Amino acid sequence: MFSEACIQKKAISRQDCANKDVNQNSTFVNKTEPVIGTLHNDEHNITKPPALISRTPNLRDSDEATMRHTLRHYFLDTFNTYESLFDCLASDDAFYIKPISLRHPLIFYYGHTATFFINKLLLARLINERVDQRMESIFAVGVDEMSWDDLNEANYNWPNVHEVKAYRDKVRALVLDLIDHAPLHMPIDWNNPWWAIIMGIEHERIHLETSSVLIRQHDLSMVKPSPNWQPNYGSGLAPENQLIRVAAGKVQLAKDKSSPFYGWDNEYGVHEAEITSFEASKFLVSNQEFLQFVEAKGYQTAEYWTDEGQGWLKFTQAEHPTFWHKAPDGWHLRLMTEEVCMPWDWPVEVNYHEAKAFCHWKKQQTGQAVRLPTEDEWYRLYDVAGIRDVGAAPAQANIHLDHGASSCPVNQFAQGEFYDVVGNIWQWTETPIYPFEGFEVHPIYDDFSTPTFDERHNLMKGGSWISTGNESLHSARYAFRRHFFQHAGFRYVISGDINPVPASHYETDKLMSEYAEFHYGDEYFGVPNFSKALVELAVTTLAQHHLDGLPRHTALDLGCASGRATFELARYFDQVTGVDFSARFIGQAVQLAKGETLRYTLIDEGELVSYKSHSLAGLKLEDTKHKVAFFQGDACNLKPVFTGYDFILAANLIDRLYDPAKFLSSIHERLNVGGVLMLASPYTWLTEHTPRKDWIGGFKKDGETFSTFAGLQELLAKHFHLIQEPQEVPFVIRETKRKYQHTLSEVTLWQRVL
Repeated sequence: MFSEACIQKKAISRQDCANKDVNQNSTFVNKTEPVIGTLHNDEHNITKPPALISRTPNLRDSDEATMRHTLRHYFLDTFNTYESLFDCLASDDAFYIKPISLRHPLIFYYGHTATFFINKLLLARLINERVDQRMESIFAVGVDEMSWDDLNEANYNWPNVHEVKAYRDKVRALVLDLIDHAPLHMPIDWNNPWWAIIMGIEHERIHLETSSVLIRQHDLSMVKPSPNWQPNYGSGLAPENQLIRVAAGKVQLAKDKSSPFYGWDNEYGVHEAEITSFEASKFLVSNQEFLQFVEAKGYQTAEYWTDEGQGWLKFTQAEHPTFWHKAPDGWHLRLMTEEVCMPWDWPVEVNYHEAKAFCHWKKQQTGQAVRLPTEDEWYRLYDVAGIRDVGAAPAQANIHLDHGASSCPVNQFAQGEFYDVVGNIWQWTETPIYPFEGFEVHPIYDDFSTPTFDERHNLMKGGSWISTGNESLHSARYAFRRHFFQHAGFRYVISGDINPVPASHYETDKLMSEYAEFHYGDEYFGVPNFSKALVELAVTTLAQHHLDGLPRHTALDLGCASGRATFELARYFDQVTGVDFSARFIGQAVQLAKGETLRYTLIDEGELVSYKSHSLAGLKLEDTKHKVAFFQGDACNLKPVFTGYDFILAANLIDRLYDPAKFLSSIHERLNVGGVLMLASPYTWLTEHTPRKDWIGGFKKDGETFSTFAGLQELLAKHFHLIQEPQEVPFVIRETKRKYQHTLSEVTLWQRVL
């Protein structure tokens, strides 16, 4: 199974590198100082001895002077370490030849992180002009690898490496000047302009990791070893994996804007989940354990792969993990800048499709319910392992560049009964990323997370050896396309079915979004929520007329649209039925009634949008969801089942019906004697909804003005008594950030007397 020659060669290679390490003052996993990028003395590029790379700072627990000093160090540490990564490229040509066809060449990523600073500082108004218009147009937008064949070739007039380095130097000087001299009001939080500075630093740390993966995918002729990026060389045979029982428990997450540490938008909000007991592998899946899948022809057996995974296999023709190489003396592993004999006890690095296929294979071999863990199960593992976020001392995990520039054996870092719950490599989960309750985008980076809320980006947890700053925190949530390669692998669990995560799609249809906002969104210009105001008006009016003692068993909300009034009525009635002609509108109400979050976008201006989300819990209507039911129906031709109600609401409905007289003449059949009918309408008669001949008012009759209210009296007089004179209730519909409809709806309440 394993090549003896390769093992011997590995031992020699390790000794040679160990000698080289001593001579060059670099370090390895068994030494006390970690390998990190070269650190420099601010602007003068004087090399310092290696030290722990700085942790993401506490943004609240210091005074202004201390914070400036902390951020100066954090910025320089990040900026210089990132630049040192590109010392691993063998020549200028390596900057311009794509490591993979689906990504930009590395010259883009070299310049992109600096441009990101400028773009965000401009939006935060910490600066008011660009550094270099040309550079900042070239390096603005990256690639998400939206599929494995969708990056069109384009002609880029890339600047040379020297020009980009000079540009980075200008950005370095600008950010340092801001940190030293810009007005600073503590604390630095989500709404503070200085958030943009932290955002730029953390963004560059993300690209420290993603660029290292691209370097690793480069042809070996394009890279060279760097004394500042030395890998671990210790390895042996892998331990046999075992299953460990994890007790049932509860996951509780609640990060808000008072958190002392920087976070990306998807981390904020509230999330709770009950986790049933499950078993999890003690170790990450090692190269040795994964070899069994390779030798069992796992890559050639379609039944182990999802349809999406089979598409990826067909495109790549993969037969083994992408970083593996079969040589005459056995298997080798590609590291960032070199190829070494296979370290069998290191974790295997694969994409989601490969990890899932392995689980399917193992499930077939063992008869057990083997699968990847969910995000919540990872949080549960984190809790039972007793892990804490990385502190000032070297981490007890292969993370934050504390222990070398590569993976290490899967049995090196124990965390409770498990190993590598955090660190070594990222771990794929079965969970597509979704927003927590209370999610909102940051105004200067509104597309960090929302493009990934498509159920096609899966979360990875735990971080890798090069995950630093925010990436290393318990609260971090990063998701990638399932065919994406990171320094990522997996552990497996034995458990039952997976509870589906909340739907993460945002409604983008303009009308649907406007109605969602009208029903559940903000109040504008001091005008109360229309649906809520109608229900409260009904309750108040009935009390004033001593009708509050009427039965409150059932209510009908006709033309319920997105359903807000249905839920509001359920505060006062035992059962409420919502009926609307549009299945799309009802779908929003049903989604909320299921306990899910309604998400939608609102047009601000042009193509710019805001992202909104609402749940019944956030509206304090959660107790009503078991009392409502929604149906599609025609108000002019209701099914017989919709009858026997104590209260019927028809809000902004009658002037949208094709035959309002038919509706009004028969609505008493749906209402109990003594029950109340509430009508609200702006009486906006339009022929596109109601033929002119079927209007019940709003025209001249016998030469005199005939109002809709007069028409209502005429049609309802036989069966109803008007409780009080009409009232006008305002409502506002938001169209864009600066355009609104302000309308008055006339409200009448009628009691059935016959």
